[in-house]
Amino acid sequence: MSAGRHAVIIGGGLGGLALALRLSVSGWSVRLFEQGPSLGGKMNRWSKDGFTFDTGPSLITMPFVFRELFQSAGEKLEDHLELVQVEPHARYVYPDGARFDVSNRLPDWLETLRNLEPRADSAFLEFMRLGARIFDLSQETFFRTSPREFGRPPDPAALRHFPLRDAWGLYSETVARYFRSPVLRQLYERYPTYVGSSPYRCPATLCVIPYIEHVFGAWHVRGGLYSIVETVADLARRNGAVLETGRRVARILTTDRRVRAVELEDGETVECDAAVLNGDASTAGALLGEPGTGELPEDERSLSGFVMLVGLRRRLPDQTHHTVYFSEDYPREFRQLFDEMRFPDDPTVYVCIPGRTDASVAPPGGEALFIMANAPASGAPEWDDETTRRARSRVLERLRRSGFPGIETDIVVESIWTPARMAQTYSMPGGAIYGKHSHGWANAFLRPPNRDHRYRGMYYVGGSTHPGGGTPTVLMSARITKELMERYEG
Repeated sequence: MSAGRHAVIIGGGLGGLALALRLSVSGWSVRLFEQGPSLGGKMNRWSKDGFTFDTGPSLITMPFVFRELFQSAGEKLEDHLELVQVEPHARYVYPDGARFDVSNRLPDWLETLRNLEPRADSAFLEFMRLGARIFDLSQETFFRTSPREFGRPPDPAALRHFPLRDAWGLYSETVARYFRSPVLRQLYERYPTYVGSSPYRCPATLCVIPYIEHVFGAWHVRGGLYSIVETVADLARRNGAVLETGRRVARILTTDRRVRAVELEDGETVECDAAVLNGDASTAGALLGEPGTGELPEDERSLSGFVMLVGLRRRLPDQTHHTVYFSEDYPREFRQLFDEMRFPDDPTVYVCIPGRTDASVAPPGGEALFIMANAPASGAPEWDDETTRRARSRVLERLRRSGFPGIETDIVVESIWTPARMAQTYSMPGGAIYGKHSHGWANAFLRPPNRDHRYRGMYYVGGSTHPGGGTPTVLMSARITKELMERYEG
């Protein structure tokens, strides 16, 4: 069915690369154009003086989704990548000095819960049952294809047992029904930030996120997560896909609302049967030459991030792979992020030290740190040198107040990523990492579809489209988009 079909993919992020692999294996002729100097998009790498940093995702979950991608190309993931489960899963540190580790070993985690709150272990298991019911229904619907493409209704049994009250309410309110302890509430309120959203504004169906992480684990890839990008790109090339960096697509050319070709900034025109945008879906209008279309409005954007990549001349052996240092006032932090659109006075800070699991990321005796705090997707001109300096100071102050070792005199390499830098580098409106936020049912479940319903031959893949942000769901979007292209372009 795909013989003689030509596809152009605009953007070389993980979703575009996974789609290039799937299409090339199925016989499509594929050319992928990435505007930046390297493939991977936000899932990229920065190296200096023996330190290696993943600049985007710092863990993966649902490894079976990654295995399925490799199987679609007749390959085994284990022949190319080494996945290492991180234990403990994460450490959580609170302003009052409380701290504990979340273990992947269920008996250990249940014991920790009992010590934090009476009957919290039972409440946790009930919370996981809620997540499991949402996950089962998602497998039948949301993870299968976008709502506009449902060809058959979901399993009636799944719908009959769907937890209406707990799943249809507000995320933070549902968490509060299960946990009384403020520390446990704050822990589980954190998960909507995985899709760039506030726990006080998104629907409780996002309770599926902590379920996924608890059940399927947190995994590191030996050598860094960028190894996934390198491997998928290599397999795509082996199957005939042409992947080109440093080339920006200027326009998508259409006739009678049918995609015919793309035009690059250097003037080359490439004819195609289908074009796929692996970038923020809100930028499609400009590429299609639609007047009056602009980038995603500020009030619809997901969170961005303030990221510090730090190489130290010494090791931090008492730290864990993943640690979260919570702010004193979580609701206030999110009001500042979404209502006031400014970097919080007291940010929650996430620190990833992959050297706990993988010594290859830093020189002997050194440590590579990925430090991140949520930031509004405001982009330039707000992020000038003074704003950046203040944000860095607030991040380090939160770490200091939470008992993190002093590191400033031991920094030998450092690179700072602001929302403005992300916006410019990756063409993301304001630096919004996940496109639209997931506040309200429409934004959470009616993501931009994988197939354009106005232009034939126009498709979308990646974190800003269905089913949403996160490495597993980005790979799901590649599978969904490929199946749609086979159906409509075959």
